[in-house]
Amino acid sequence: MDIDLIFKIAAVGIIISILNQVLVRSGREEQATMTTLAGLVVVLMIVVEKIADLFSLVKELFHF
Repeated sequence: MDIDLIFKIAAVGIIISILNQVLVRSGREEQATMTTLAGLVVVLMIVVEKIADLFSLVKELFHF
């Protein structure tokens, strides 16, 4: 597993949490929620891509 994946997920989390705090303190709770959901979708897409790579590797390994 590549350490860059962990850094990417951590960077997205840090950026989203900072944006969330800024938006909540400025009174824009709806945008803060949408920003958090967008960050979650980005991280899920990264993870799903890696899981797809894992499945293709397992498929190739067992000749399915």
